Amino acid sequence: MTTSGKKLRTCNNGHTYYKSSDCPTCPTCEQIRKPAHGFLSLLSAPARRALENNGVTTLQQLSNYSEKEILQFHGMGPGSLPKLRKALEEDGLSFRS
Repeated sequence: MTTSGKKLRTCNNGHTYYKSSDCPTCPTCEQIRKPAHGFLSLLSAPARRALENNGVTTLQQLSNYSEKEILQFHGMGPGSLPKLRKALEEDGLSFRS
């Protein structure tokens, strides 16, 4: 593994990892935190954190937002929208218009 430009870090739980950005997120901790099921398990870690940081942890809460509002969350990208749309549809819900 090439580590040029990356700094060795240790998280509060003792995991060591290399990171080139200032982002303090430990990849090992994020993998442990990832839900095993539910719509949040379908998302990347940044997209999942974006929803969680904005208080969206259920599909009912997600349905209170428009797609445009969700895309404004830091960490949320357009690639997550199809997964979210499908999860909402499967539960008989949709994004707010």
